[in-house]
Amino acid sequence: MQLSTIAWITLFAPLVAAAIILLVTRTNKPLAAGLAILSALITTVGGYTIFFKGAEGIFHGFNWVDFGHSFSIPFDLALDPLSRTMLVVVTTISPIVFIYSIGYMREEVGFWRFFAGLALFLFSMLGIVLANNLVMMFIFWELVGVSSYILIGHYFQKDSAADAAKQAFLVNRIGDFGFMLGILLFWISTGTFTFAGINGSAEVFVQHPTLLGVACVLIFCGTVGKSAQFPLHVWLPNSMEGPTPVSSLLHAATMVAAGVYLLARIFPILSASPEASEVVAWTGAITALGAGILATQQDDIKGILAYSTISQLGYMVTGAGLAVSAALPMFHLFTHAFFKCLLFLTAGSVILAMHHEQNIWKMGGLWKKMPVTLVTYLCGMLALSGCPGFSGHYSKDLIMACSWEHHRAIFWVVVIAAGLTPFYMARQALVVFFGKTRSEHAEHAHESPLVMIIPLILLAIPAVIAGYPFFEHTFFHQIGSLAEPEVPASVPNVFLAVFLAGLGLAVAIYSRAPEKDPIRIPCFEHLFYIPDIYQWIVDRIQGGFARICSFIDRWFIDGILVRGSATAVWTLGFALRFLQVGNIQAYAFFFGAGVVGLIYLLLTIR
Repeated sequence: MQLSTIAWITLFAPLVAAAIILLVTRTNKPLAAGLAILSALITTVGGYTIFFKGAEGIFHGFNWVDFGHSFSIPFDLALDPLSRTMLVVVTTISPIVFIYSIGYMREEVGFWRFFAGLALFLFSMLGIVLANNLVMMFIFWELVGVSSYILIGHYFQKDSAADAAKQAFLVNRIGDFGFMLGILLFWISTGTFTFAGINGSAEVFVQHPTLLGVACVLIFCGTVGKSAQFPLHVWLPNSMEGPTPVSSLLHAATMVAAGVYLLARIFPILSASPEASEVVAWTGAITALGAGILATQQDDIKGILAYSTISQLGYMVTGAGLAVSAALPMFHLFTHAFFKCLLFLTAGSVILAMHHEQNIWKMGGLWKKMPVTLVTYLCGMLALSGCPGFSGHYSKDLIMACSWEHHRAIFWVVVIAAGLTPFYMARQALVVFFGKTRSEHAEHAHESPLVMIIPLILLAIPAVIAGYPFFEHTFFHQIGSLAEPEVPASVPNVFLAVFLAGLGLAVAIYSRAPEKDPIRIPCFEHLFYIPDIYQWIVDRIQGGFARICSFIDRWFIDGILVRGSATAVWTLGFALRFLQVGNIQAYAFFFGAGVVGLIYLLLTIR
């Protein structure tokens, strides 16, 4: 089979599965799950085949819009080292999550609807990965938004879930508006939408650095929304209202990482603009630190992981902004995908055992009852925290080392954020798995079924080893070279010190099994008051503007222009009808009076 055929099958298999599930299998749970898992496995086989065969080039499909040489938008698939590597990430994680979902969703309503949504989501993510131009990526970017709306709002009967789905959809539209303007600006400047054409048009911007900076920042707006960077991060924690497998896919595969992947796609042109790179780097660093701080105050087991994801995405965005290599942020995306997927699935295992209780302060003492979940959780926790010997240590420390070499101020911001990670993750581990049980659900908890445990074990392996030198060298050989950053011998010791400090502080505070969190800081509890500011903007500014518009519409447009003009016409017609008396003598009188009036006017007006 030709590689082009394999690529097209890999892309469209989940879409076909979603359509069949929706049309045929509504009453057949095993068939619905089987079709979704089969489509995911087909993408896995296709993805690994493409990766190991080293496929390169553009596979032509058709044109979305075609006006000849003047304007056309192609639907083509781009296979290069970047897309092949990302394809492996998505197609490895997806079937594992799909299989896990059988156990997690077995008692849930809308089982078939959930798996159809997962398949559609997978199709959308693959479209982003394989897109060869900005318009195609934008279309799949929006399709991912629709898919996430469906999955986050799976429990649509709950007001909180429906609100979270709407918030995710609307907040992303803010960033996507900037993304769309950036696409148009690049097209006006270069005459092309393809990544190859845009990245190869640097000479167009040599004399117009401001234009390049504005275009890159507008494209970056899409990243700010989709990858939940400050200040558009508010939707991601609330998206935890969806089922846990959805949370896992959102955070581990291409949904929130799509923004980082976009930056890697336009990296050659982004790195040519120091001003845009500075904006990107500082946005990522502030997000990494701010989200890390907020994670320390969360009580929801998935909420902690959500803010952790925002923080790690901040590291990736920082790596892109350092303008060193596209491989730098992508390497952390690669390792993060495995251990974050693992952490969410272990959280799902705990939630199921706790009868869907998510407050960590109602858990405790689960290590004896759920040993496999504990061990796999610790693998993910240590990888995320940057523990030496685990995958996250290699990718995250590399970003911090590069920031030391290229941007010293940002270095200290991300190092402080790195110290927060082991603190809030160890806090979660100690409260959930150790100490005394704090509720009846925790007392009767038990290990999850094999269909959920096996995916945890499978993910624990790459969570540990995915950053090892063999994988690191292979990764950088695939995507782009990176010279080893020149740092003093003391810098790695700083990384180890902040890891041990965060871990030690958490053990000192939470190993005593407190009944409630002894550390409460109002500003952090209220999420820096950012949601309150947004609510004030919606209520006062948007609401006030809406009331003004309503007043103008009711009294000026509707009252004066529409009803007023109608009333005036009716009144004039009412008055004129008195002249229509149906009497010939009266009409002759009016005619004569009119003639006399005209003669008078002609004689008096000179």
